[in-house]
Amino acid sequence: MNRIKELLENKTIFFGYMGETYTVKNGASIFLRDILYSIKYYYRLKDIELKYSEAENLAIEFTKILETENELIGLNHKTWKVNFNTKPHTLNEIRKQN
Repeated sequence: MNRIKELLENKTIFFGYMGETYTVKNGASIFLRDILYSIKYYYRLKDIELKYSEAENLAIEFTKILETENELIGLNHKTWKVNFNTKPHTLNEIRKQN
């Protein structure tokens, strides 16, 4: 499956996972680097190792799409305001997606 498509289809689970480490709630600011590392470790849980550059490219594309969907509000090219609510997801939910 295309990785960006997978992130978009599972964005609730992804942001729930990201929320275990970073503040991801309506009105909070999130940063490109936080999304990048969350993507890298999200895929590591699925036994997929991404290079830094791959995770960076995914993070950039992912944030652009979410910005067009008004789920992220751009503050600058590396910072967004969250415009949705999240719920925590367990690691088992992420691993089941394989």
